[in-house]
Amino acid sequence: MTATVTVGEFSRLTHLSVKSLHHYHEIGLLAPVSVDASSGYRRYSTAQVDTAQLIRRLRELRMPLADVQAVVDAGDGAAREERLRAHLERMEQELAHTREVVVSLRELLTPGRPVLDIEYRFIPPFRAYGVRGQVLRDEIGPWCEFAFGRLDEVAGHIPGTSGATYSDEFFADDKGAVVAFHPVAPDQAPADGVELVDLPGGYFAIAVHAGPMADFDRTYGALGSHVAEYCEVAPGPIRELYHISPGDVPDAADYRTEVCWPIQRIPVLKG
Repeated sequence: MTATVTVGEFSRLTHLSVKSLHHYHEIGLLAPVSVDASSGYRRYSTAQVDTAQLIRRLRELRMPLADVQAVVDAGDGAAREERLRAHLERMEQELAHTREVVVSLRELLTPGRPVLDIEYRFIPPFRAYGVRGQVLRDEIGPWCEFAFGRLDEVAGHIPGTSGATYSDEFFADDKGAVVAFHPVAPDQAPADGVELVDLPGGYFAIAVHAGPMADFDRTYGALGSHVAEYCEVAPGPIRELYHISPGDVPDAADYRTEVCWPIQRIPVLKG
């Protein structure tokens, strides 16, 4: 047996504020069973308590309202389970990223720069399959998933280390040209969904970033400082070479990325 209650009483039953209930009514997420035509007073059914509590739990998990609506509309079927599973996976990824940032912050607050082994190397010119884009810094993760997914479909069977070039504008303006690439033979035939790009040869100062990307900026800072102090910077984008990347291993601690800073020539360092 069900009964109807005022919006204030329903608020007490569900721990949702009256303001939230009004908003959910306005967007069609949780409508009262009746609204008095003259006074505008809303009444809810006690049968709606479970739905209201589900909405509250999902919002506590920071699920977007559009996804909450989809879960509520889906009832108890497979579509509902899939929405919940996908959101919980996103939250687990966010939690893992938060832990990485906390570790990185603690290390940053420890005095001293990170110690890097820096080598100088001439990289000859080579041809590659590439995916090019004007990418926002905040969207680089999803873009790389798309770009390297495309490259893997086309060139996954071809030996070589994939990488990417990042223009100065990408760092200075938070948006700029990025080219994801995978090396191919000089006479490689074109392929659908990618372009053939020719990367120029040059000298680079190179450091290996080990582990998750949360403190990637520290590797950039240390390598860039070394280049500024001991080298002549050459024009051209910074390259990253992904020797061990998210698609290769499950543990971010095992990631290995070479950061390649273009320089004019190999410097002669005084002992």
